Formats: sequence, structure tokens, C-alpha cells
Amino acid sequence: MVKAICTELALRKNELNQTVSTIYFGGGTPSLLTSEDLDRIFQAIHANFSVVPDPEITLEANPDDLSEEKIRELAESPINRLSIGVQSFFESDLKLMNRAHNASEAIECIKLAQKYFENISMDLIYGIPGMSRERWIANLEKTFELDVPHLSCYALTVEPNTALHHFIEKGVVAPVEDELAMEHHQILLDRTEEQGYDNYEFSNFGKQGFFSKNNMAYWEGEPYLGIGPSSHSFDGKTRSWNVANNSIYIKCIEEASLPLERETLTRKDQYNEYVMTRLRTSKGIQLQEIRQKFGDAYLEYLLNQAKTHIAEHRLYYDEEVLRVTKKGKFLSDGIASDLFLLNLEDPTDL
Repeated sequence: MVKAICTELALRKNELNQTVSTIYFGGGTPSLLTSEDLDRIFQAIHANFSVVPDPEITLEANPDDLSEEKIRELAESPINRLSIGVQSFFESDLKLMNRAHNASEAIECIKLAQKYFENISMDLIYGIPGMSRERWIANLEKTFELDVPHLSCYALTVEPNTALHHFIEKGVVAPVEDELAMEHHQILLDRTEEQGYDNYEFSNFGKQGFFSKNNMAYWEGEPYLGIGPSSHSFDGKTRSWNVANNSIYIKCIEEASLPLERETLTRKDQYNEYVMTRLRTSKGIQLQEIRQKFGDAYLEYLLNQAKTHIAEHRLYYDEEVLRVTKKGKFLSDGIASDLFLLNLEDPTDL
């Protein structure tokens, strides 16, 4: 797999026409990579791409993957940021989500990581069935006590054909409730603000100097190149995604064939994507940028679609920027869909 990843980097070296500023090892279990594996991948990156002198390099891992020896090994590599999937500090929540670690391991892992890394992010899940507001607050308070500078917090989603999905169908576990998730999200906004975190993107909260450059680039529509099975890439106008099957992926790469599909975004698709991503960020939708990228007709359409949400205090204008209010944040994806151009006609043709 590592050999295939290095080969794919070489095969796609002309696709990213910009200097690399962030590198992200995510999905699957990248913490299984040895120091030798990482060295080979970094050598392939630098051999095929121009990289800034001090890039942000993140590796995702779970607490059960991170012994002190492993953390020390990662700290000796070019990796300078860890994203740790804690999810909860309560045993019942971790068992419900079928996590391999327990609460004490999660706490110990964070403390060990802080001996070697300054830039640490932690994942938490809210909206878990049976999670009271007091338990969610306790999760946040433990995070603040540990002084983790970046949080990624997500509402629980139940994937088909998982154990949790089966338990909910059988009535063993209560279903996920939107009202509970919304209450938890409001608590999240209030408590993180009190602690000096900026909610720079819907799910991401950082202290100053610790915003994820990788996350910011994604939500601001910067091009990115995804390498490996299931990875996605974007160049501003075209999306591509690799096959999810490991064996097929490796076989294709060995034959110097890229195992991916591509789609070209229409101007309408690009507008919808711009609205969806920018509305999730603290920077909001830049009205002048809509005019420059898509024209006056698109801007007029956007402003007209936004009227109801402005009247209901879910959106507001801040000079030439359209932003989501605190009240509207949890509903931002639904608000974005109301701003989308869904008919078959381009507004410039109407």
C-alpha cells in the first residue's frame, strides 16, 4: 500500500499546480504507518511537489493506537500536529460507539501527546442517545481542563449496517434526536466561547494560532489532492475520487493506471458548493466574491433566497458579508440548501 501511495504521488505530480502548505494523514488507520513508511511517503511528496518550508502536517489517530513510544516516534518525524479521536470521556458512550479505548486511556493519551506535541486537536461526539446535557458539559469541562487547543465536534450520525444501527432498529438503544443534538450544540457554542475558542467553521473550534490550516483551506475552496483508496481531490472545477477497494487500487497503480472517476462542476454546481462551504465558516459568504465569480444574476438570486432567513434571524449582513447567526448555526446546512440554485436554468438565462 505504501509503495502504491508513493507511485500515485508520482503519477499525479502535475495535478496540483501550487505549493503544498498542508499534508494530512487521515481515514483508515494512518497511525499503523511505521517511521520507515512515513519516510518513504515524505520522500515521494518532496520528490514530486514543491512544499513550503514549514507545512502543517497532521496525523489522525485513536487513543488506543498511541503509546508513548508511538507518540515519540511520530514527534521525531515531520508530523507536527495530532488529531486524536477521543469522542467521549464516558465508558457508556464509548461502548455504544464501539470504540476500542476507554476513558482513562483517552485522558492518558492526551497527556502523553502534550509531552511531545503543542498542536493537538481532539474529536468529540454529541447528540449520543442517553447523553444528558450534564454529561456533555462534563465532556467539555474535561477537555478544557486538559487544555487542548483545538476541538472538532460532530453530531452522532448512525451509518447503515453498523451495530448501533442494528441496536436502534431493535429498540435496544434510543434513536438519535435532533432536538438533543441541537441543545448540545448550543452548549458547545456557549462553553467554547467562554474558554476563548473561535468557532471558525461549524464543527471546528480553535484557540488563536491553532486553527487547522487544512480545514480552512478545504472550507475556503482551495484545491487539494487526495492520495490512496477512497480519497477525494478537487482543483476548483473538477472533482475526482479513488476506488474504495484496496486490492483494486493497488493493482491499478501497479499498472500505472489511476483508479479514479472524475466529474466537472458546472457554474451552478460551483455556486452551490461556494454557498455550502462558506456559510459554514466564520468568514461567511462574500457578496463581492459572488458577483465576481458568478455575476449579478447569481447575487440577486442569493439575496432573494436569503430574505426569509434574515427575517427569522438565522442569517445577517455584516457589511458585504452574509453570515449565519448563532441561532442559525445548527441549521446551516439546511439554510445553505435554501440558497442553492436547484432548478435546471442558470439565473443569467432567466
